[in-house]
Amino acid sequence: MSARRRLVVLGATGTVGRQTLELIRDFPDLWEVVGISAHSNQAALKELAQAHPEAQSWLTSQDVQREALLPFLQEGNYDVCLHAMVGAAGLPFSEAVLRAGKTLALANKESLVLGGAWLCQLAREHHAEILPVDSEHSAIHQCLHARTPADIRTLYLTASGGALRDLSPDEQKKATPTQVLNHPNWDMGPRITVDSATMMNKVFEIIEAHHLFETPASQIQVLVHRQSIIHSMVEFQDGSILAQMGPPDMKFPIHYALFGPHRQPSPLQGFSPELFQNLTLEPARLSQYPALALAQQALDAGPAGGAVLNAADEIAVEAFLAGQIPFHHIVSLCETTLQAIPSLPGENLALILAADAWARDFAQQACATPPL
Repeated sequence: MSARRRLVVLGATGTVGRQTLELIRDFPDLWEVVGISAHSNQAALKELAQAHPEAQSWLTSQDVQREALLPFLQEGNYDVCLHAMVGAAGLPFSEAVLRAGKTLALANKESLVLGGAWLCQLAREHHAEILPVDSEHSAIHQCLHARTPADIRTLYLTASGGALRDLSPDEQKKATPTQVLNHPNWDMGPRITVDSATMMNKVFEIIEAHHLFETPASQIQVLVHRQSIIHSMVEFQDGSILAQMGPPDMKFPIHYALFGPHRQPSPLQGFSPELFQNLTLEPARLSQYPALALAQQALDAGPAGGAVLNAADEIAVEAFLAGQIPFHHIVSLCETTLQAIPSLPGENLALILAADAWARDFAQQACATPPL
């Protein structure tokens, strides 16, 4: 990698965005930051813009700036876009990068959950590449390394189990937002922390893996791995298994997305006997995590199923954190929304966003009269 590559970082003021900019700081001969965006943190964006005076910057909470960012991405005067925006609002930006035929280093998981089949088709049509930045999908991507879907017997996604992993289903029903937000391994935003407790984050990751690696959901299993060292595993048709491991630090998958498949030296510290000495794996049981059944249901619902499930979960999590519904109603509300879905298409951005809006409206109404 001799020539400098031009990088855009969307969601630059968040954890993944900041870590990305920190990682490339030591490689000024390899990377040039040409664009940065934030949603509403204007002060933090201004600080980053001063550190990268050559980069254009956008505040996407402002309509004019958001609308100016899309043409920039579509024109494609860059090599890689590290997309770390949060939420369904990130989908149009993923579309723009792929239509430009560029590399999309994707940390915005909602893009693939909402429109995975469509985005993967766009990538093929425009000779673009989607590089997963989530630790689990980055792990699978590294393990596969040019192998085909036909080589796969099973994909194993690992999960910490969330803050309620040692509580019985009956005890979980009484869980408070304070309990649920006390994640044992990771410091994350409130929604993803709640999703970790329900295991809805793994439901979305199954959907993502299905699209990214062309693997049926029936061949994707979730394992509870309390230490968060094994990030995912691939079992091949001959029964051999490859796992990607490392400390629970998002800088590792970010670094691979930026430099892979080359193994560029980095200051990141990998192995230590203390960290790796006690690794455990156990099946994630439906009795403990009933949300896991929703992955197949969402895929069976057609191309809009992921959009519906994501929207319902977002509304349900907000309602739980606001004290409007109990913890166990999050999953039942999502299932109710999925079961109520009409035959909604999802073959383009407008149709996906329409399904998202329909599901939000339905879920908000359902929150007013949650299931017993």
